[in-house]
Amino acid sequence: MTTVTPYRSGRRAGRDGFAQLLRAEWTKLRTVRGWMAGLTLAVLLIVMLGVLFATGSRSSCMNGPIEVPCPAPPTGPGGEAVQDRFYFVHQQLDGDGSITVRVNSMTGQLRKPDVTPGVRNVVPGVTPWAKAGVMIKQSVRQGAAYAAMMVTGSHGVRMQHDFTEDVAGRPGGAPRWLRLTRTGETIVGEESADGTRWTRVGTALLATGKVRIGLFAASPGDLTVTRDVVGGSTTASRFAEVTADMDQVSVRGVTAGGTWARDDIGVALEADGTPHHPGGLVRSGDTFRVTGVGDIAPDVERMPAERVLTGVLVGLVAVIVVAVAFVTSEYRRGLIRTTLLASPRRSRALAAKAVVIFAAAFAFGLVAAGVTVPVGRALLAGNGNVLAPLAPLTAVRMIAGTAGLLAVAAVLALALGSLFRRSAVAVIAAIVVIVVPYVLATTSLLPDEAARWLLRLTPAAGFAIQQSMTAYEQVTARFAPADGFFPLAPWAGFAVLCAYAALALALAAHRLRRRDV
Repeated sequence: MTTVTPYRSGRRAGRDGFAQLLRAEWTKLRTVRGWMAGLTLAVLLIVMLGVLFATGSRSSCMNGPIEVPCPAPPTGPGGEAVQDRFYFVHQQLDGDGSITVRVNSMTGQLRKPDVTPGVRNVVPGVTPWAKAGVMIKQSVRQGAAYAAMMVTGSHGVRMQHDFTEDVAGRPGGAPRWLRLTRTGETIVGEESADGTRWTRVGTALLATGKVRIGLFAASPGDLTVTRDVVGGSTTASRFAEVTADMDQVSVRGVTAGGTWARDDIGVALEADGTPHHPGGLVRSGDTFRVTGVGDIAPDVERMPAERVLTGVLVGLVAVIVVAVAFVTSEYRRGLIRTTLLASPRRSRALAAKAVVIFAAAFAFGLVAAGVTVPVGRALLAGNGNVLAPLAPLTAVRMIAGTAGLLAVAAVLALALGSLFRRSAVAVIAAIVVIVVPYVLATTSLLPDEAARWLLRLTPAAGFAIQQSMTAYEQVTARFAPADGFFPLAPWAGFAVLCAYAALALALAAHRLRRRDV
């Protein structure tokens, strides 16, 4: 009988360990000048295109024939960008107190596209988020903290406070009774259908001390979305005004016999100093007819921080090319056999490549985003652009998330390179699944809902990690991908990209184990 002695490697245990594989793969990456040049090019493209965008974006306002810097827009109690434009009829409240009112009706007028050129086309109606009711506000300064109970055009009764907070009451419109009660720092909002049985809607906190308490009315613009021939949409916001008839006004806690002050908060002035679309009050006995325009809500129209990252899409292509070449070059030259000899467990060799390309793309991407965001925002602000505030944690998430986007996309491209084993095919496949869906969704080439589904179901969802703006239900705006709003939350969209990369890597590992090189 013949005895076969099994082969035993002369290497010491652990010689083909994962750490050694990582070191070997890193050595390959850093010693190939073309690959390092490609990653460096990605950084330069991201920074240069971001700076070019920032230097070319300028904004200013006109004071008659003179160009002047635009006035600083208001910010809310938390530093957030806000709209604070409404008509306010109010008295001073020094301590605890309350205000009760019955909103009898809401009417208004809307500016529609002119049927006859030069003839204003104004029709009756109110916008869905037109609002009127009672308010307690820290002061009449724009952006000051507040709490309000209101009847809206189509969204029922709401309690809103400090611009971003919105609590729904019962559906339906006027007539409706509303009440705000202040006790210490706590404000309670209630509603009633008959003025007898009250239902609490919500609560808010407002610092103690002197405040203004009264009636208000506001109406955001009439938003219309027109479908373009090619499939996208065009948005327009036209003038809208609301008038609310309110009676049964009862104010407790103010000085007896106090007079009502009137403020058209946030009204813009024409060149001659007259108000542009002013609000107003007409009082007849106990009935207050309050007319207002504007909105009290977060401002989502300012330039977001991610605009300076326009070069990421181009830089991503350079990263994809490097990641694909990192694996396909070994197949093309037959060196993959040498790589696999160093690790009989083939999937470990692929995993080592994935870790190295991830780390390299992340490091280069971190440098690119870390330079582009602060420099680009400084240039934009210097050119007079009105920027959306950027919270520190959001900035960290955006910068690190951009680096993560490039890194995970590199892993996905690497996996496609291992699957197809041909550079051109793998690069095209990576661009088709990551870049093309993003371009289609954000350039108004598709209907909004189709664009949203692309950014839910494809790896392009990962770009959501860059979004700094928040979509609010109570804001009249078009929250579409073409306007920078993703259908998934930042980390949820990034998770979709990670899932695709993990799936592709698993398929590549399976093929590598099952088929010869």
